[in-house]
Amino acid sequence: MTADRQIAAHTHALVMGEALIDIVRRPGADPVSHAGGSPMNVAYGLGRLGVPTTLVTQIGADPFGEIIADHLRGAGVALLPGSVTASATSSATAVLDAAGAADYDFDLRWDLPELALPAPCTLIHTGSIAATLQPGALAVHRAFTTAPAGTLLSYDPNVRPGIMGSRDDVVRAVEELAAVAQVVKMSDEDAAWLYPGRSLDQISRDYTAAGVALFAITRGGDGALLRAGGATTELAAHPVTVVDTIGAGDSFMSGLLYAILVGDSIDPILQNALGAADLGRLGRTALASAAITVSRPGATPPTVAELRIR
Repeated sequence: MTADRQIAAHTHALVMGEALIDIVRRPGADPVSHAGGSPMNVAYGLGRLGVPTTLVTQIGADPFGEIIADHLRGAGVALLPGSVTASATSSATAVLDAAGAADYDFDLRWDLPELALPAPCTLIHTGSIAATLQPGALAVHRAFTTAPAGTLLSYDPNVRPGIMGSRDDVVRAVEELAAVAQVVKMSDEDAAWLYPGRSLDQISRDYTAAGVALFAITRGGDGALLRAGGATTELAAHPVTVVDTIGAGDSFMSGLLYAILVGDSIDPILQNALGAADLGRLGRTALASAAITVSRPGATPPTVAELRIR
């Protein structure tokens, strides 16, 4: 199994994107606050899986910012110097329905100064609000377009319609960043909002035809679809009792990136040479990671030991 393999020496992941405080409101319960933000969750998930990881973000020198910093330290994730700013730490209120699905309301600022990124990086990942909300999105796009050859670039649009702007602007931003990424993951909800009326199969074909080497669409309880070149694999979700869905897609993403790193898949992805067997292995690990996360409250991704048990 993928989780039994080791991270290669000198592997380093860089994640760029928002970190914020999620204020979770459940029916009949008091609000609970914890660290959140899609890119932050991915960085935390990679750290929990033993991947040396640095997060480039914007948090404040305030109590919320310290909660996030402590959370990251717990997974061994480093904050890039300059990520703590004079601005207040952003927040998002997540209102859960009876099924555990979340609806979000954001109070968010996103700007990045000129930062010296660590080099070399094995992979750079970004996603969600950080990749579309200006002015910080410009720095994210610059990092992707100037990354050294051989760097694996990963992107998860993780659409938040209430804060990202008009659909046309978001589609343009998503496609511009996807055009330079080798790995792109989106949810079926992202796909439906970005491309209403277009099938998931057609979306996956369009993205791989445009040059994405590995494209994945998560479908909640219906599993995931992965496509690479001419190969397509559909995988069922792992059976699990869902507590809530917070961080499920981010755990899928960190699990997928972990599986790539430990499975010697970077070169096949960079060469656009993945096959169906590769897709199955990568997808199963990613789905196992997501299943563990939804089985407990909040965005708490698995450790390597937990993936081994599954």
